[in-house]
Amino acid sequence: MAYHASVVAIAIALYLVFVWWYGGKGRPLSTEEKAHIVAEFHKRVRGTREEGLIDEAQQLMANDDGKEFLMHNCVRYRPKALYPPGHDYSDDPREADKRYGRAIIPHLLRRACLPVFIARRSGRFIDCPGVPDWHYVAMVRYRSQRDFFNFALAISDSGVDVHKWAAIEQTVVFPVKPIVSFITVRLLVAGLLALVTALVVAAT
Repeated sequence: MAYHASVVAIAIALYLVFVWWYGGKGRPLSTEEKAHIVAEFHKRVRGTREEGLIDEAQQLMANDDGKEFLMHNCVRYRPKALYPPGHDYSDDPREADKRYGRAIIPHLLRRACLPVFIARRSGRFIDCPGVPDWHYVAMVRYRSQRDFFNFALAISDSGVDVHKWAAIEQTVVFPVKPIVSFITVRLLVAGLLALVTALVVAAT
């Protein structure tokens, strides 16, 4: 009986550690943090095709509440991957995007962020003039804007974003906060821990 109680206590402790790490209810960015992020963006994108990100970052930070959110991505591939000179990769845009996806996973998980939904376009229904034919959509959960911007700066420093821009012809990215959602990572982790605990207890 004491062993069973220990197993349950360990499972509860693991879940509490996970909840602490996963977060989602932090403090908003301070004025100093916002200024630092903008300055870092200036260093990286001033005078490049990504310069517009500076204004967009400031607009996003203006509504920061410190809480978790989802970033919605609509993506259209280039006909062929377009790498800068000196990068010896194939011209398949999907392969370039896969390289990017594999490279960013450690950066995301380090900050308790993760993709929660990725889907390819499978047909047409209601179209609006001028809207691109997106190839896929994705939603990525970020623990906070602080983690989002730290992630963005980290992948810029690592150089892995070269694969993203080689692959993508056009993209639209915007934050969303669920009104109704069945994507419950905390509940999933709790369920898995409960299942493992039950199996261990039943086997002893």
